[in-house]
Amino acid sequence: MSQQNTNSQNPQDDTQNNPQNTDQTTVEITPEMQAFYQRADAIIELANSQLSPESHSGQVGASLLYAAARYSASVASIGFVKGDDLRKEKEEIIEFYAKQYRQMLSDNLEDYAQNFDKYVQLDK
Repeated sequence: MSQQNTNSQNPQDDTQNNPQNTDQTTVEITPEMQAFYQRADAIIELANSQLSPESHSGQVGASLLYAAARYSASVASIGFVKGDDLRKEKEEIIEFYAKQYRQMLSDNLEDYAQNFDKYVQLDK
């Protein structure tokens, strides 16, 4: 994996990048979707800023996954009154987040495969 192939691909920037697009249809980018992608892009930009000779993309990616897991655990705990209640829902929470991640990863891998030469510039 190239050290800096973690570019953000905001679907608003290029409608071909949107995995929800088909050959004949386009998806309207709502303000909520735009805000979603802007937040994601800001996080990717922060992750990219962590790349250095001392921390390669695999290390930064591992930190990003850990941060996402920590943040998700915090978000999932909202609304619970007792830790035991949260613990009882642990497997369902994990299943929810794993399903979301799997779909997002699948969509982004498909996008990277379709736009490989554009995103992964091996000659640089």
